[in-house]
Amino acid sequence: NFMKSKFPDIVFEDNHLLIINKRSSDIVQGDRTGDKPLVELMKEHIKEKYKKPGKVFLGSPHRLDRPTSGILIFAKTTKALVRLNKMFRNREVQKTYWAVVKNTPPNKKGTLINYLTKIEKINKSIAVKEEVDGAKYAELSYGIIAKSDHYCLLEVLPKTGRHHQIRVQLAKIKCPIKGDVKYGFNRTNENASIHLHARSIEFIHPVRKESMKIVAKTPEDPLWKYFSEMVEAGN
Repeated sequence: NFMKSKFPDIVFEDNHLLIINKRSSDIVQGDRTGDKPLVELMKEHIKEKYKKPGKVFLGSPHRLDRPTSGILIFAKTTKALVRLNKMFRNREVQKTYWAVVKNTPPNKKGTLINYLTKIEKINKSIAVKEEVDGAKYAELSYGIIAKSDHYCLLEVLPKTGRHHQIRVQLAKIKCPIKGDVKYGFNRTNENASIHLHARSIEFIHPVRKESMKIVAKTPEDPLWKYFSEMVEAGN
């Protein structure tokens, strides 16, 4: 599709921050595939847009799994990066995700607490007993916001930021995310995405100190479209 921009949509930009709506195919940091990571791609965007000579600074205070879409923040200044890193560490950034899952969770609203351990070899996390060496506490809360014949749309608020946390914890209650074969969904999505979208983010601007809330529209696909319209219609 030649109409597609090589850059993802920018949802907010000022002198300090660049916030994009990541596509599920975009990779945040370099990996084995050798595909160009987003941080390099967005540096190109800044260079082109502002005709900047020399090197462009762009820092990445957090990341999203490759198959996940949605809000991703970059810092355009070192000052913003240092402060954002601290804010993410101190959990002063509230992220809200939307997840399309198979099966209906046991409750309309709930909190999930697990201990997770990461298996580097297969790039996967599993839920374990807390006594297991290296197990990390993981907590999220969820609420059902819409339903279709086969799927449920959940709003998920992670309290911790563990590796693949939302994917593992939802799979643990038998609600794997659509397309997420790594965590128990039965088939992949055509574009290798999973139906997990970083929908919004709320934080205090690291430099201007204003409170910010940024929302990213869902990817172009019939199921996302169906659920987004349902939510907008207030069903």
